[in-house]
Amino acid sequence: MNSFHQLFQLGQQVQARMTEIQTELASKTIEASSGGGLVRVTADGQGRIRQVKIDPSVVNASDVEMLEDLVQAAVSEAQGRARKLYEEEVGRVAGGLGPLNLGNLFGGS
Repeated sequence: MNSFHQLFQLGQQVQARMTEIQTELASKTIEASSGGGLVRVTADGQGRIRQVKIDPSVVNASDVEMLEDLVQAAVSEAQGRARKLYEEEVGRVAGGLGPLNLGNLFGGS
């Protein structure tokens, strides 16, 4: 029974630390850009997009597709950086437990 109790306590500690990590990540800012900085995206450490800035020179009614591509690229980069930050933070908690399945946390699989 003692080892079960220790395992339970360890699980509670990991859960508490994961909650702390989620709070810390929500307060972190990640920036990414595309088109040489013409489109800039700011996300939090959980991958939620907080701001999109578009340089007026890239706004062209006859080429909306290019602008859409630039926005998509910047958003993907910001979310990728957030995923990497999350994996690094969780890796510190998980130690040698092996890779964690993040599922659809950032929209991926």
